Amino acid sequence: MAERIYRDPVHNIISLEETDPDDRLLIRLIDTPEFQRLRRIKQLGLALFTYQGAEHSRFSHSLGVMHLMRRVLALLGQRYPIDRETRLTAMCAALLHDIGHGPFSHVMEAVLGYRHEEWGARIILDEGTMLHRLLSERDPELPTRIVAVLQHAYRPRFISQLVSSQMDVDRFDYLLRDSLMTGAKYGFYDLEWILHTLEIAPEQECLYVAAKGLYAVEEYLQARYYMFRQVYFHRNLRTAEAMLRSIFRRAIDLMAGDRLHHIVPDSVMAKVLRRESLSTEEYLALDDHDIMFHIKWWAREPDPILSDLASGFLHRRLFKSVDVQINAERRRRFFEQARRIVESAGFDPRYYLVEDRASDIPYLGPYSPETAGPENRIYVEVDGGSRALREITEVSPAIRRLRRFHIDRLCFPEAVSEAIRALVEREETA
Repeated sequence: MAERIYRDPVHNIISLEETDPDDRLLIRLIDTPEFQRLRRIKQLGLALFTYQGAEHSRFSHSLGVMHLMRRVLALLGQRYPIDRETRLTAMCAALLHDIGHGPFSHVMEAVLGYRHEEWGARIILDEGTMLHRLLSERDPELPTRIVAVLQHAYRPRFISQLVSSQMDVDRFDYLLRDSLMTGAKYGFYDLEWILHTLEIAPEQECLYVAAKGLYAVEEYLQARYYMFRQVYFHRNLRTAEAMLRSIFRRAIDLMAGDRLHHIVPDSVMAKVLRRESLSTEEYLALDDHDIMFHIKWWAREPDPILSDLASGFLHRRLFKSVDVQINAERRRRFFEQARRIVESAGFDPRYYLVEDRASDIPYLGPYSPETAGPENRIYVEVDGGSRALREITEVSPAIRRLRRFHIDRLCFPEAVSEAIRALVEREETA
């Protein structure tokens, strides 16, 4: 039997059968230019500045998510009826859940003001993309159903939960993959037991975990907590992101004043810097390599600020950072003093003094039921066989202790590090 095999570092062998119509569609989707572009977008963005092994792509992650969706549906399908249309929709949604990500993903979203979720829907629904044509050839309603899953507007509701919630196949894959590729072991957890203890509450159409799976879910949420602290919020990663934001803020400002020399006037990047709307085709032309090409080019820019920031980024002369624990009353005065320190050292604080707060980044906290809708909460069976369900923080003291984690840092050039740190120490002890 003909099959397409993808050798994966996390799941080993991911196989699709060429003779199966549903698998054949998935293979054809994977081979589209839109999906192949994900090979050129790193899963962890700038994490390789800290973890040199973090070179893995959103392509490999998306294959892993599709594979886990197949496994979950197979296990749930042994106990609950899941029709073929629903299975195919779920598989396609899992495969395409990251199709809208742009270069360096979340960092560039903050700078350029777009959301990958919106672009994902556009790419799937745009009649000009090969993805859309393949999906529509199979079923004219399939693109719309996939977008409904991604936007939590699909029935049954548990399909959307499996793609995006506090406990979904996306997180199941990226924790294991990111741990493996970074070498940070915090993200490993008992995936197999979680998969085998997932259940569906038919009336609510939501997922829950059988009582015997509680400890495995605790381990999973703790793994996610520690990955946030040690990888996703790593100090060097965050300062690299702060520097990248400053590079693009400066490039945008220069472009607005017609003072940016190293740019092709009619290019997609020129439109990006002018904050112009992009067509789907133009957006899909962007990947990590475009960003790095321009940063290398801007390292030779006549503007001293942009060239200095770009050179520092390329050669890993990153900003330094310090944690700031200052109450709101003294915060404004503190930042004015910090700006004066930076300015007196010859740096423009608009680009060389960056506030980095965890609440500003597009991640949910490790587990935040108070801000989540019912579909985003984790429910656990409290007594085996009774199907009485409780939200996990009601039954797990360990998870209650993981619900809050914030970072509040200030990023700045190394030349002012001693003065800024002294200022922080004075303010915190005042």
